Amino acid sequence: MPGPLDGLLVISLEQAVAAPYCSSRLADAGARVIKLERPEGDFARGYDSAARGQSSYFVWLNRGKQSLTIDIKNPDDAALLHRLLARADVFIQNLAPGATARSGFGSDDLRAKYPRLITVDISGYGDQGEYADMKAYDLLVQAESGIASITGHPAGPGRIGVSACDIACGMAAHAGVLEALIGRGITGQGKGIKVSLFDGMADWMNVPLMFYEGTGHAPARMGLAHPSICPYGAFPTSDGALVLISIQNEREWKDFCAKFMLEPDLPARPGFETNVVRVGNRAEVDAHIGTVFAALTRDQAAARLRAANTAYGFVNGVAEFAVHPALRRETVETPNGPVAIAAPPAIFSDGPRHLGPVPAIGQHSATIRAEFA
Repeated sequence: MPGPLDGLLVISLEQAVAAPYCSSRLADAGARVIKLERPEGDFARGYDSAARGQSSYFVWLNRGKQSLTIDIKNPDDAALLHRLLARADVFIQNLAPGATARSGFGSDDLRAKYPRLITVDISGYGDQGEYADMKAYDLLVQAESGIASITGHPAGPGRIGVSACDIACGMAAHAGVLEALIGRGITGQGKGIKVSLFDGMADWMNVPLMFYEGTGHAPARMGLAHPSICPYGAFPTSDGALVLISIQNEREWKDFCAKFMLEPDLPARPGFETNVVRVGNRAEVDAHIGTVFAALTRDQAAARLRAANTAYGFVNGVAEFAVHPALRRETVETPNGPVAIAAPPAIFSDGPRHLGPVPAIGQHSATIRAEFA
């Protein structure tokens, strides 16, 4: 079954994570994505060898694409790229700011030459200001954007364990492309889109930013606790499980006290009455709750929490995540054989999307060059 973007041609001069994330979602929807790679390939191909001897990053983000090796500084290859762009709907690039313009492929010039083309420029910090020429990788932007300062244990800042800035940027770019395609369907004109890793994470940082500017201090690092709600945190059971609970209002707190703690009078006790009071008395509240969890097994705690209608979850490792009952899987073909991945999050009523194979370096170079000769 064709996807909703079937017939669209996307040319992506991409590497690493943010731009490949965007183009992979377009490929999932049926667009033909031609990935332009240096002869040595996207450097993300070498990030690790966990997926049947291939990079887990690359397998995740490059399914369903065609790979064309190209050197845009070579006049013949530059001419080939122009022939590709003359028929393209979307051009995505995440080279260093100004690199494509110096090679004759600046987005403004391309849209002037190909008015229906949608261009996407992905950068670290945008193309203006003193940070424009800074190298920007995910962890660096986690540090610069402040997200690392509010992540982790009180002892010190922490890295979010996935490429959050790259993913936020790629998601924003994908949404921008879809919006531009809708707009082009109305006006007939393409549009330029610029997205940076920093801006993608800055959007996610709006609540801490407003909290800081409204109160004069940043949200504290709380580990697996919540800075403004109590109880909201993780507690160990007698058999070594770690259970995270969340109490959102006083009704839930009363039910928790009566049916989990078996102390229906606890909400009237000094230091336990309201959320504001409990936050100020967090150490005593958490310690008291912790003694009950410590006397229960994982299964016993879960049964009591369900009886109390308390929101909870287990703090799983990746091993537990890999067999989680809610985890949906898809299989993608790769040059080294099939690899199982977590399924894309959107579920469509007309059935699952087909995820295309992951290409080898330059796998489609000959056929694309012949097609666009």
